[in-house]
Amino acid sequence: MLFAVIAMLALTRAELVARMKAPVLTMSEGLVQVYADCPEDMRIEYQMPIARFAADAVELLYRGAGIRPRRFAAPGIMIHVGSVRTNLAEVVATVQTNGERVVTRIYAKSPGYVDRSRLCLEIAKAFNRAVCGRELDDAGAAAALRAASPRARAEDARNELEEWLRGEGGHDDEEALALMRKVIEPGRASHRDVLVFASRLYLYPETLDRPFVGGRTSLSFREAIEASANDPRVRLAAYLKSNELAVFGGGRGEDLASAAAAYTAFLREIVRGKLSQPELSSMLDSADDLLRRAGGK
Repeated sequence: MLFAVIAMLALTRAELVARMKAPVLTMSEGLVQVYADCPEDMRIEYQMPIARFAADAVELLYRGAGIRPRRFAAPGIMIHVGSVRTNLAEVVATVQTNGERVVTRIYAKSPGYVDRSRLCLEIAKAFNRAVCGRELDDAGAAAALRAASPRARAEDARNELEEWLRGEGGHDDEEALALMRKVIEPGRASHRDVLVFASRLYLYPETLDRPFVGGRTSLSFREAIEASANDPRVRLAAYLKSNELAVFGGGRGEDLASAAAAYTAFLREIVRGKLSQPELSSMLDSADDLLRRAGGK
């Protein structure tokens, strides 16, 4: 505090006036305010980027917490951009309570060298104080940030799916089904997504104690072409599967969605029973080609 007072006394009158007139940036519906107690050149270079960084973090934290953003009459997160030009990475946070309002002041003393990970943690803590009414330690703040990060969620979901495919993790059938339906990276099919989709390309009898004709408990789509001509239960299985594939193929990019649509059309033709076996085989070949394209092969 004493250092700050001495520093302020050392400023010229013009510098003092300039800092007092420095704009305060308000972000995230009033939740975040960013002050720049620094020379104009530093303010121009760092105030808006730090404000944008904080606003982006808050937006992700809202999504991660499943909370709709709300407007704040007074800020709950106040970030002060300092004037230190050396490589001081320190980020300091103080918490003040004014009635029901909790305000976290975060000081980035040297904005050019600020510890971004520490700043993120302090923003996550401040967000949870102001929005969720709870206090988090570093580990809790890190978990909140990870839950809010699309990339981290995708990584966690993929690891969970990998565990299940290896027979680990203890998921029951319903949980496994939810895992396989999950869109890990919207708009993009990973190699694992394609493999999981391919693992669904089998028909099963509606109850396992009543196998298909010939005692078969499962049929590949290729085998189903011939079997469907003599077993109505294969056509029923095709109908049920046709309603399921769109779920597994959706949200993972156009190539996988196109493959899912082609397999669905093929199954519905099996249900209709109007096409010849060579025609059905041709439809299945086309669907297989689309799936190979989705898998990058």
